[in-house]
Amino acid sequence: MNFFDNIDNVYFLGIGGIGMSALARYFNKLGKSVSGYDLTRSDLTDRLVSEGISISYADSVDSIPAGVRNNLDRTLVIYTPAVPVTNEIFVYLQQSKVEMHKRARVLGMIADNYSTIAVSGTHGKTTNSCVIANILSCAGKDNFAFLGGISRNIDSNLMMPEARERFESADTWLVAEADEFDRSFLWLHPKITIVTYVDADHLDIYKDRNDIIQTFNKFVDQNSEDGVVILNKVVDPLVRVEKCRKVTYSESDASADFHAANIRLSNGVYTIDAVTPEGVISDITIGAKGRVNIENTMACVAAAVSAGISHDSIRQGIASFKGVKRRLEFHVQKAGCTYIDDYAHHPRELMATIKSVRELFPGKRITGIFQPHLFTRTRDFAEGFAESLDLLDDLILMDIYPAREKPIPGVDSKMIAGLMHNKNVTLMSDHKQIVDKVLADKAEVVLTLGAGSVDKLIAPLTKALNEKD
Repeated sequence: MNFFDNIDNVYFLGIGGIGMSALARYFNKLGKSVSGYDLTRSDLTDRLVSEGISISYADSVDSIPAGVRNNLDRTLVIYTPAVPVTNEIFVYLQQSKVEMHKRARVLGMIADNYSTIAVSGTHGKTTNSCVIANILSCAGKDNFAFLGGISRNIDSNLMMPEARERFESADTWLVAEADEFDRSFLWLHPKITIVTYVDADHLDIYKDRNDIIQTFNKFVDQNSEDGVVILNKVVDPLVRVEKCRKVTYSESDASADFHAANIRLSNGVYTIDAVTPEGVISDITIGAKGRVNIENTMACVAAAVSAGISHDSIRQGIASFKGVKRRLEFHVQKAGCTYIDDYAHHPRELMATIKSVRELFPGKRITGIFQPHLFTRTRDFAEGFAESLDLLDDLILMDIYPAREKPIPGVDSKMIAGLMHNKNVTLMSDHKQIVDKVLADKAEVVLTLGAGSVDKLIAPLTKALNEKD
């Protein structure tokens, strides 16, 4: 019997998170009674409510549905590490001895029933997961996908098989974004593992980069022996693969097993030939914007080939991919002005995004609006942020988004500005003032960047730029 067969109610603490909401949708579609709490209302929580999920924003035991409180023995509570242990609901549920698990463990419990493709790495997880899910769909595979962003192909972060019998089949594919935060990915035991990058990050969780590398090696060791581990060529020296087959990929390093050749750009769209151990897959048109997605494409080609997907389906899945919300997402495209939003919040991601935009818009003046995410990340990577943001012509630098953290004395956005060579930097956080400045400066290409609340600028900026003459 499946563990979840004994569960009637699933209650989520932090239901509005991207990974939590995918699980909420999964259990809702299974027919469970799904409810939850989140600190703030968002577009995503509104969508969940429209799908029949009950959500409260009050940290009060009384806000827990009576059906949950009166039936705790048939209730599963799923929580995110972002919820503080002092949360009143968390304390109550913990003391009630109800079945409680972190999001990552529950995802692992689900994934253990299927053939899992796990996409790990400090960058590129979401885009690669979404593309692979789209390739499988184009190949006629009735699969699951738990995604770390909203795929524009399905307007969701969850894909589930249409045929109910696929729920019971171990050969059904499940695509999972394998998050290194809180060592979450150690709950997964994949058949195919991708490792994109192993950069220093989440140093509030890990001691140092060596700790991160060791944890990635532990994760890779959990891949099934009859499967394959796919490594970005740049991390090959760092990650040991001893129990199963290994292949490497790269944008254009010919020593990698999978790499791109004959790269061409036309009207903002890249087309490549993918060199693989099985031969060349010619004329792959990349639906996702930006040069950064050439490297991503090669990771996805390697995963699809390893999963036995035909070359035609690979071409179709990559070409028909519409992108991920908040990943090089175009909001305004008109003469004299382009506005793009991106989730980049690590120096390497910022550099890749800005360089991609430079290549798409040569000679154009690029204005970036960046909101640093986390005090610890700002402290640890201030020099890297400065180096990446120096690639912009103009920068509006917002206050740090704290998320789960308390302020650190002396750590603020001025740290980054003070390390930059480019002095066209304005410290500003008020949304109306930011929009007014962008309009006054007559910016040609505008970029909003960051993982915090900077996305609240999307609607007013889009409206103002579209109305501008």
